[in-house]
Formats: sequence, structure tokens, C-alpha cells
Amino acid sequence: MKSEDIPFEGGPMDGRVLPVLLGITGHPPKTYRIPVPDPQGGPPTVLVYRRVPRRQGGVGLTQRWKYEYDPEGAPTRRLNWPWSKPDATPPRKPDDADG
Repeated sequence: MKSEDIPFEGGPMDGRVLPVLLGITGHPPKTYRIPVPDPQGGPPTVLVYRRVPRRQGGVGLTQRWKYEYDPEGAPTRRLNWPWSKPDATPPRKPDDADG
């Protein structure tokens, strides 16, 4: 498999460069999660880094990437396909007896 050396910015990994496996499109993953073990034996802390463009190519295409630290570690957005089920409970029908 192909890999590329990607720099990390911010957080505990600031300034480090790690080899990251590339996907079938030739790009690294959009998010990179690094589990850090807890010294007291508790659950590991997960560092979340997001992929951002490092510089622009000549035609406006991104050729290189870097990872920036995401302190909140917010979950990635789910795709909203027309046939996807909504996350919330479905609305009630007007003729429901329960009101």
C-alpha cells in the first residue's frame, strides 16, 4: 500500500511527521484518530486531527495535505442521502389516538 509523510500541527503531535496510508483515490483519510493510553489504566484519550490542504497546486487542485488538531474531536458529519433515515423520532400521524 502507498503511504505519504504527513505533518501534524497543533496539539500534542505538533511538529511531527508520520507516514499515513493513502486511500484508493491517493488521499489520506479526512480524520486521523490517535489513541493515547491512560497512565492509570483507564480508557484511552483519543486525539483527533482533521485533514486540511497544505498548499494549492498550479491548477487549483490540492496536491499536499496536513493534519490540524481538533480539540473538541467532534464526530464527522453523516451524509444526508434522500433515502437516509432521520436521526430524530418520526413525526406523529394526525389521526393518532394518543394525541
